Formats: sequence, structure tokens, C-alpha cells
Amino acid sequence: MNYDVVVLTDPRYINPKKQSVYVDNVLLEDRLVLKALQKQGLNAIRKSWDDPEFDWSTTKYALFRTTWDYFDRFPEFSKWLEATSQKTQFINSKKLIYWNIDKHYLQDLSIAGVTIPKTYFVEHGTKITLKEAFQTAIGELGFRPSEFILKPCVSGAARHTYKIQKESIKDYEAVFQQLIAEEAMILQEFQENIVKEGEISMMVFNGQFTHAVLKIAKPGDFRVQDDFGGTVHQIEPSQEQIDFATEVVHAAPELPIYARVDIFKDNDGNWALAELEIFEPELWFRLNPQAADTLANSIATNLFYR
Repeated sequence: MNYDVVVLTDPRYINPKKQSVYVDNVLLEDRLVLKALQKQGLNAIRKSWDDPEFDWSTTKYALFRTTWDYFDRFPEFSKWLEATSQKTQFINSKKLIYWNIDKHYLQDLSIAGVTIPKTYFVEHGTKITLKEAFQTAIGELGFRPSEFILKPCVSGAARHTYKIQKESIKDYEAVFQQLIAEEAMILQEFQENIVKEGEISMMVFNGQFTHAVLKIAKPGDFRVQDDFGGTVHQIEPSQEQIDFATEVVHAAPELPIYARVDIFKDNDGNWALAELEIFEPELWFRLNPQAADTLANSIATNLFYR
């Protein structure tokens, strides 16, 4: 059988043996997207990206939704991504995925005029200490000389993300050397307002804003992800926030069919981009089920019914 769209997940969410609120949310959101695509008259199914039995040439498109093990299996996933791209097309496109999967994309957006946190990149294999990297970031970028965030350029769910105070740099030297020997890393100026006010996730489909949530870290933490106890709240963003999110997606190499734009007030009081997620972001359809129909309509209109 041939398909129009395969909704991609990872093997943990195919007939899971253990149920939880987290797993239930994954299944609900994938189900909303699948049904929305089918309502558009598209022949759509759901598969794990690493399904060894599925012939990827039998689908026109593969839609990345909950492939949330990719960063733990990145070498394997990268091989699959390249091989599968020869057999079908991706949503968002392969060009956008390859650009967005690595946080070096922040440099491109900054050059395009998007405000981002002060960010210093340390390339894979660079011979430098963490203290030297921080001092360079202070001198070249004006980092505040008290604390910073260290994280990989390819990451998700706050993997290897550390909040480091100047006095504690030596405590992270060993892990930094281990990480930089394996992958590129970034240092970012710590943003006080993410802790004080939270981070806003703006969902934008085909350039049009649909809905937003406010993510707040649990007391004593700086990570807003619910994996670490953060909470999510529906909000109605301001027009200024909507305009900023829309400007961000239009600064990408091509307009994504779906995007999540994570924004916050930076240390200078300006709206800034934390992340532009156009690969496999959580989109909180459970809080706005109609947005799944908006996504499906965008896919059908842009890719099938032009």
C-alpha cells in the first residue's frame, strides 16, 4: 500500500507497555495529527522512524512528530535520515531539518537580524579549557562575568545542559573536555528572566500564529522542560510577541510548514529567541486541538492540492 504521509514517532511510543501522563500526551497528540491528516483526505499512518519492516519509498512524505530519541541515537539516526531522504520527502524539508538540528543555526538567524542570547560556540575538538572559553565569551561578547549555560549544539530535553557559576568552573572541566572531544558545544549568557518570568512557546504554521504556552521552571531550577518539573500554561500573547515569532520563521532558509518559536525577555529587556524548533518540537495540540487541523490543512494545501 502507498501512503501520503507517515507520522513519525520513536519505538517507545509504539504500543507502549507502561502508561503515564507523559506517554498519554504523546499518544494523544500524535492521534490528533493523524486524524487531522485523514480528515483532509490524506492516506496517513503512524510509524517509528527505525521500523525495519517499513518501505519508506511507499510514502510521499514523512512528518516528524515525536522522534524524541534521536539525540541519544544520533549516529544511527543520521544514517537513517540520509538513507530515507533518498526514498521520500520530509515535513519540514530535509534542507530545514539539516539546518535546524544543530544550534549553529542561531548564528544564521542572528546575522539575519534576530535577537538571540549572547552565544559563544566551541567547535568539536577545540583545544581550550572551559575557563578560557568563558573568559573569551566575556571579552568578545560581553557575557556577564558571573554565570553561564553550557550545552551541546545537538541536543534535546536539556541533555548535558549545565548552569555554571564562575566559582564552579573547575568542577565542570572534566565533563567539558569529554564533551568537546565528541561534539560541538555552546556557552550562553545566563538569562535571569527565563527563571523569573518563564519562556513562551509560540506555534506558527505556514507563517501564521496559532497558539502559545508559557513554560515555567520549578522553584530552584532553570530548565523549563516538564521533564524537569516545569509547568505549562496556556496564554494569549501580545501582538509584539506574535510579530517577533513570525519574523523569526520568515528568517529561516525557507518558510517552515510548522514551527515552534521559543522566546523570552533577555537581560537587556528585549524579546529574544531561545530556540526555533522546526524538526520535531512538542506543539501542545492537546491544549488547542484545532491547531492540528491547521497543520494538516497547511500540509494538504502546500504539498498536495496546489
